[in-house]
Amino acid sequence: MRAYLTLPMIFAASPALAAGDKPFFSLANTDFVVAIGFVCFIAVLTYFKVPGLIGGMLDKRAAGIQSDLNEAKALREEAQTLLASYERKQKEVQEQADRIVAHARTEAQEAAEQAKTDIKNSIARRLAAAEDQIASAEAGAVREVRDTAIAVAVGAAKDVVAKQMTAADQNKLIDDAIKEAGAKLH
Repeated sequence: MRAYLTLPMIFAASPALAAGDKPFFSLANTDFVVAIGFVCFIAVLTYFKVPGLIGGMLDKRAAGIQSDLNEAKALREEAQTLLASYERKQKEVQEQADRIVAHARTEAQEAAEQAKTDIKNSIARRLAAAEDQIASAEAGAVREVRDTAIAVAVGAAKDVVAKQMTAADQNKLIDDAIKEAGAKLH
């Protein structure tokens, strides 16, 4: 319908109507001939439904553009979903890494405390062993001094007894020792 109104408006505004020396509706007027050719051209286009074809092509193009826009929108939504998923995974991985670091710090502190305790126990054991060695050395020294004192006392007593004892007393002691040994052996 618009096409039918458009054509008379084009003719009304054409410069052909402004030509003053020749009548407009004459074949001698080139503007009239051009207008007739133009009307025929438009009629041929309308007869072969070119405006409908052009409209259909434009509609197809608009549908293709709309399809591309819908696809782009779907891809954008998918990309946003993937981005949110990756951000969530990154957050989870970061939280897991933080937990691992915290756990490692806790284990390191526990290991340090255990090492301190082990060192204290080791030092206590070494001190106890050193004290035992000192006590043992002291006891050995006391024994050695006592043994030396006994040996000196026995030697001194032997000298004293040897000086005071006569040969008869010595024989009597030897006989008593033999009898005593014989009684203990039987």
